[in-house]
Amino acid sequence: MRVDFRAKQREFAAFIRDPEHNPAPEDVPAARISMYRELFFNNIDNFLSSNFPVLRTLLSDQQWFALAQDFFAKHPCKTPYFTEIPEEFLLYLQNERTNAEDLPFLLELAHYEWVEMALSIAHDDNVINPAMPDEWLTQTIQLSPLAWSLAYQYPVHKIAPSYLPLTPPSLPTFIVVYRDVSDEVNFLEITPMTYHFLELIQQDGGALVADCFKQISAESPTLSSEVIISGGLQILAMLYQKGIVGLVAK
Repeated sequence: MRVDFRAKQREFAAFIRDPEHNPAPEDVPAARISMYRELFFNNIDNFLSSNFPVLRTLLSDQQWFALAQDFFAKHPCKTPYFTEIPEEFLLYLQNERTNAEDLPFLLELAHYEWVEMALSIAHDDNVINPAMPDEWLTQTIQLSPLAWSLAYQYPVHKIAPSYLPLTPPSLPTFIVVYRDVSDEVNFLEITPMTYHFLELIQQDGGALVADCFKQISAESPTLSSEVIISGGLQILAMLYQKGIVGLVAK
């Protein structure tokens, strides 16, 4: 009798992914396939635990196992690389996860932890800034490729076992996550205006500082342009020193 190898592979993989809903292949010893199942799942489980450590601490062993198992069973990972599994986990949370008992900030927290991991292994070069320019308004600046400005409903950088907000605050949280010249990943909580400023300099590969302040002034009629420029220059100098922004060569 000729064996349909592809059918056998599908049968084997279905059991490995979800043994509760798929029978084990009859011609494979139970001990052997159970060992394969444990090896595959434990690899995924350990990788998720190491890349989402805060999320892992918030869930009991039973809750975490159920989450990891649901991802393992339902999500068709298309990557052969372990370093891309966290992004696949995010896709699963966004598109396939449906559990009313999940923490309301689960997706945002997972995204924040994924950003930290993604920046730590990114191949982009750090921004090495020269001395602070004497005149900022005539400079064209851009956001470092190793700095991501983010907006969340929940204060994800504060979430811990001792702080579990079940409803979002009245105001969103704005954060810059960046990798510094020592290749350490850090975060900086910023104001909505600073977030908007960073949005502006991401457009078209950079923006003139004076144009950014002009646009922000037009959108903030309750503040004088002098106040916006004065405060903006202080923030810009701090962002520059941290390598979050850099000059565009003229």
